[in-house]
Amino acid sequence: MINCIKCATELPDGANFCSNCGFPVGSVKICRSCPECGASLSAIDKFCSQCGKPVRVVKSADENPFVDKSSKSANNAIPKMIPVEGGQFLMGGAAANYQVTLTSFKLSETPVTQKQFSYVMGSNPSKLQGDDKPVEMVNWCEAIIYCNILSTMQNLTPCYSIGSVTDLRTFDANSPVWKRIACNFSANGYRLPTEAEWEFAARGGKQCDPFQFAGSSDINKVAWYGENSDITTHIVGTKEPNSLGLFDMSGNVMEWCWDYFAQDFPATPQTNPHGPQIGNMHIKRGGSWLDDHQQCTVFFRSASAPAGKSSSLGFRVCQSELGAQI
Repeated sequence: MINCIKCATELPDGANFCSNCGFPVGSVKICRSCPECGASLSAIDKFCSQCGKPVRVVKSADENPFVDKSSKSANNAIPKMIPVEGGQFLMGGAAANYQVTLTSFKLSETPVTQKQFSYVMGSNPSKLQGDDKPVEMVNWCEAIIYCNILSTMQNLTPCYSIGSVTDLRTFDANSPVWKRIACNFSANGYRLPTEAEWEFAARGGKQCDPFQFAGSSDINKVAWYGENSDITTHIVGTKEPNSLGLFDMSGNVMEWCWDYFAQDFPATPQTNPHGPQIGNMHIKRGGSWLDDHQQCTVFFRSASAPAGKSSSLGFRVCQSELGAQI
């Protein structure tokens, strides 16, 4: 016996339609999410069963504006880390840039997914639900907490501490105690990338790709953004990667970085910069499903308060390459 996925009526094996509600069964798959509430839907639903929003009926995945094609990237419970060899580059847009030198590091292949976040944190705060979509509705403090817990789970040294405390779950995101957060860049655990590390990786590292977006000058090849996203996030890794094999560094969700925001870059060359010592806002990079193409460039900068959350804002993780040399 099988059960109708719509009304749970028991049906004989081989049935094609539910005798109670008429819904197709057997080969029908849940293949998209409601763009309004994130509920799971089949290709032939006309309305969301949860919120009632009208959705388009489609015949195949290729015609479906909400279905996400199979990811090209690995997507397990632990982020896959990609080595990024250190080097020098000019950071920022052409009108205002400065020379930065970085040692080698590792960066996660994709933004942290909802599956990966739930595995570590035990819950999924995302508005636009989907295991293999980027986690969102995560503030900067929660991204920091995720990094430390994941480090502990993997028997690595946590990078972040407030005083001697590395279990930061008890501190409210609005507490001034977060001003005392310190990052041990010599630890082997997970952390947020610095703004310089993020941009260096987005540009293809030492290769320094001459593209406006991460991996291409054609945004539609590499990014889900305001004009092609159908007002939702998408499964990570479904667009082309950049030359380092990193996906979604332009579009899908903006990504938290470690640094406090400063309007201007330093006037002199820097080695492994970590941003200002104090501030009220943290850097976010990459643009999102909600943004226009200018915000998805490898050099566009914006910032939010550490307690800020958005369905267009997530993060990816980084690791220091201990003992790395330029």
